[in-house]
Amino acid sequence: MVKEKTINITEKKNQLTDLKELVLFNDDFNTFDFVTETLIDVCGIEPLQAEQITLIVHYKGKCGVKHGTLEELKPVYNEMINRRLTVSIE
Repeated sequence: MVKEKTINITEKKNQLTDLKELVLFNDDFNTFDFVTETLIDVCGIEPLQAEQITLIVHYKGKCGVKHGTLEELKPVYNEMINRRLTVSIE
């Protein structure tokens, strides 16, 4: 029984270290409304939080918008790139 707990803890640590962050960067050509709508549509972020992220990106230059594994973030990353937003997975 103790051995199973050790395996579960180790597996959980590996899952946590595999987490990545999708980061959105400021640009000079996308509008606030477009960025906000994209965050809602593509990332599933609530409207108020999407507006707040858009403002953070504008004033700070970047903001993390989503966490997950590389496999989870890659489709979101690709769609945001298709919509001409500047993003990276870190």
